Amino acid sequence: QVQLVESGGGLVQPGGSLRVSCAASGFTFSTYDMTWVRQAPGKGLEWVSSLRTGSDFTYYSDSVKGRFTISRDNAKNTLYLQMNSLKPDDTALYYCVRGRWAMDLWGKGTLVTVSS
Repeated sequence: QVQLVESGGGLVQPGGSLRVSCAASGFTFSTYDMTWVRQAPGKGLEWVSSLRTGSDFTYYSDSVKGRFTISRDNAKNTLYLQMNSLKPDDTALYYCVRGRWAMDLWGKGTLVTVSS
């Protein structure tokens, strides 16, 4: 079954860290660019970060640059997003997405809540 399944979300205090993961199955994960997109409560979708396949090129939105790190483990078919120095504005449902321009497969998301 072709799917993306996110995990690792939860409640974290401001200034804390969290790593969310995305397990891919049913396709050749290593050949695809991958992306994280988030949606804050009551707001639209916001692109967070992308990672190009076959290279170390990574891309970040200005809102997370310097705090978040995207990475992948092709042997485990898993995408990661390490989030440090979290802020309340980072509270959102985080989606793992296949692709960087044509995003054709989405996970169901994992909820990250930043609150004291």
